[in-house]
Amino acid sequence: MSGTVEPDDADRDATVQQSNVIDGLLRSPLSGIAPWILMAVLSGPGRFGVAAAAALGLTLIVMWIGSRRGIRVHSLEVFGAAVFAVFVGLGIVGSTTLVAWLELWAGEITNGLLAVYALATIAVRRPFTISYARDTVAPEHWNSPLFVRVNYTLSAVWAGALVVNTAVGTLGDVMLRDGDNFWTGWIVQLAVTLTAAAITEFYPDYARARFRAAVGQPVEDAPSYGKLWEWLPGFVVGVGIAGWVSDALSASIGIALIVVGIVSGAVMRKLFPGGKGTT
Repeated sequence: MSGTVEPDDADRDATVQQSNVIDGLLRSPLSGIAPWILMAVLSGPGRFGVAAAAALGLTLIVMWIGSRRGIRVHSLEVFGAAVFAVFVGLGIVGSTTLVAWLELWAGEITNGLLAVYALATIAVRRPFTISYARDTVAPEHWNSPLFVRVNYTLSAVWAGALVVNTAVGTLGDVMLRDGDNFWTGWIVQLAVTLTAAAITEFYPDYARARFRAAVGQPVEDAPSYGKLWEWLPGFVVGVGIAGWVSDALSASIGIALIVVGIVSGAVMRKLFPGGKGTT
């Protein structure tokens, strides 16, 4: 009937959209990085084995779902599965002293290993994001200067973020003697990670728009710089709530951060309503 959508059609459309979202995630480097983030976030006193098992489980799930959907396994996932399997083994058979040491340094070891991996892929001229990008870009573009430059940039961004997180975590362990410190163990590292994730989503579209403008082609879908920071208001609200509930922040500071996050979110929606615009 004209002007209506049958229930079966609506269900099929919803299923297709859900499938597209899943495929998009599996073809993004974030799917390979997510288990490492999970390991770094969950690790801490008494949680090394649980964190390693959770990271390994997530890695295997990503690989299994990807293979079922015709998406090839990426080297980052293989590397992650091997590292997390070793961690799980050490958590089971390692001595009490070794496990205690791993609990203290697991976050830094995880971030450091992934940083070394990212830097190594750049050094051998195979930036790790390129294998994910090839899942979504036609083969004729794989050797284009734009495609290569975008992936070198994204791989370097993640390598830099991981180096920063390693340094911040080390600061908490060595200087503050607190591997679970609210700021060095959680907030700063999450902020750095979310910034890298936002750049991963923003930069390819931005680089393509700049390229089109440079060669005189029309640019109608340039991403707004607001896309880089759309995560920040919610993050500030989350910091306020988490700090207040955990007593890491006073009630007044926690409430102030919640208000700042809510207000800044409203301001950003006014300034960048559609996520697109002049960059």
